[in-house]
Amino acid sequence: MHAEALQAMRRILKKRGPAGAARALDVGSFDVNGTYRSTVEALGWSYTGLDVAAGPNVDVVAADPYRFPFGEGEFDVVLSGSTMEHVEAIWRWVPELARVLKPGGLLAIVTHWSFPEHRYPVDCWRIMPDGMRYLFDETVCLAEYEIGIVSQWDIAASAVRV
Repeated sequence: MHAEALQAMRRILKKRGPAGAARALDVGSFDVNGTYRSTVEALGWSYTGLDVAAGPNVDVVAADPYRFPFGEGEFDVVLSGSTMEHVEAIWRWVPELARVLKPGGLLAIVTHWSFPEHRYPVDCWRIMPDGMRYLFDETVCLAEYEIGIVSQWDIAASAVRV
């Protein structure tokens, strides 16, 4: 991740995240060039890193990128940064992020609306605010959206599970 993406995620988590103890799931946690672990732990939350491949900062490997090995509503916070652009079927992925989120829990995503191609292992999407809103609407369980372009490269989005 780059510095602007890290700052955008920190702002969302500090502004909208729960006070006190919480369980946070970081989807796409493989450490390519930085992680959110220290940010999450500094807020006093427990951190679980999930990715589709084993590696640095990955606590749990998901065999299926659209079905995580957790029950419904297990996490107070689900975050994902600099990952969405690498997910082939984002219309299947966003509902899975919401599924593992507790009612009242926070979903936080930072991804690109503009950025050079960078394959890890694929690079599929650039997301605009209307596209993110559509994906959130399709879950039929997210509300209280805050979505906006926050830098020359990044869009930050958050929602609460109802």
